Amino acid sequence: MAPLHPQTRRYLEFLRAWTEPEEAASADARDGTDGDWWERSIEKMRRQVGAVLPLERRELPEVRDVTVPGEDGPVPLRLYRPEGRSPLPALVYLHGGGWVVGGPENVDAACRELAAEAGCAVLNVDYRLAPEHPFPAAVEDAWAVTSAAIAEPGRFGVDPRAVAVAGDSAGGNLAAAVALMARDRGVRLAHQLLVYPVTDTAMDTPSYAAYGRGYGLDAEGMARNLELYRGGADPADPRLAPLRAPDLAGAAPATVITAEYDVLRDEGEAYARRLTEAGVPVELRRYEGVVHSFFLLPDLFDAGAEAMEFAVRRLRAAFAASPRRDSAV
Repeated sequence: MAPLHPQTRRYLEFLRAWTEPEEAASADARDGTDGDWWERSIEKMRRQVGAVLPLERRELPEVRDVTVPGEDGPVPLRLYRPEGRSPLPALVYLHGGGWVVGGPENVDAACRELAAEAGCAVLNVDYRLAPEHPFPAAVEDAWAVTSAAIAEPGRFGVDPRAVAVAGDSAGGNLAAAVALMARDRGVRLAHQLLVYPVTDTAMDTPSYAAYGRGYGLDAEGMARNLELYRGGADPADPRLAPLRAPDLAGAAPATVITAEYDVLRDEGEAYARRLTEAGVPVELRRYEGVVHSFFLLPDLFDAGAEAMEFAVRRLRAAFAASPRRDSAV
């Protein structure tokens, strides 16, 4: 085990200073008669979730908000294009936030970087959040955008034969679920990039026991969010727990990135092993000494910049291996 990186220690100190007053207030509310404390906590988290996001954002020639049809109405997304040439490979990106908080703005910097460096269009999905919209609303929205990129490529200037999915944390869960749905529906995806993904509902791994409190992403918060998102769904549904899918053979080739000091580490790595055992090409990389969220914070973590470079290389290779069109549209 690597020691906590000094950058990680500074980040955790910042989080403690920022969250301890809120945690104390929440504890007082839980101990009293206030039954709405968690609902108000969600509202506050949604307002504050961007407090440590990167300030610098790469300029791109095209960034615009659009919608695609979904199961229960239009699904918003933010489209990024690094150049005017068409068609480009496409990456459908799904943000984290425990299915409860977050949105396109929280991964805007990362999506801009992925678009520019991987040379692809990025579709940053503003999927519906729990508890207002429990499972399977988020995964339905994720599938709606992915299928739109394939069915209406001219609208986005993309090649339908070079579409990949990606996501971090809960977004990694959605990306893995979409990759399985694509396989089951006969849709070929170029790649799945899973960054410290949620892959199970059990929360009983050694990393949950070791890092469940004090490392940024707490086990208690994950359990609450999962309960809000799952509702009454079967905890073994592969769209909710991809690790529990009976068979992973035929899924898109994968890149799995994990953080050493993260409750989600073990289930992400278990998913990578199961994909490998099923014959799916996988490259797993654990970043030592860091915690959850490092990938989105290259300003704070050198490992975040390294992981982004690794992700870009993997996406470029996947897109290069796709049966791309030779002529421009």
